[in-house]
Amino acid sequence: MADTAHEVIHTRPHAAPASTAFTEFDLPAELSRLHEETTWSSGQNARTLVKYDTLRVVLVALKAGKSLETHRTEGRLSVQVLSGHVEIKAAGRTFNLRAGGLLALDRNQSHDVRALQESAVLLTIAWPGEGR
Repeated sequence: MADTAHEVIHTRPHAAPASTAFTEFDLPAELSRLHEETTWSSGQNARTLVKYDTLRVVLVALKAGKSLETHRTEGRLSVQVLSGHVEIKAAGRTFNLRAGGLLALDRNQSHDVRALQESAVLLTIAWPGEGR
């Protein structure tokens, strides 16, 4: 799948490319907003928090039992579990991550994500810049 596989379809516009020296977020407040949106009734919701040409940071909320089917991204990625418990299958292994857990995957690694409990994860995707 494309690099946007983790982004849930919704009517909210994605974050504009960052144009300031810094961006600060209150993640619990952002997660609350995701839970309040009508899209949450589908069992999953996401918001792109940071958007640069070579970097994305996406907050993803999943209800227990919801999955992000097998996909891959051309960038390197990390998945940090903020709350709950997720199972990620990648590189021929199954990773069980709970709050505070972090998994990093190299480029083009097929993976799927399944929430074993209601969960929130922070997904970071990084692509190499030009000439690298």
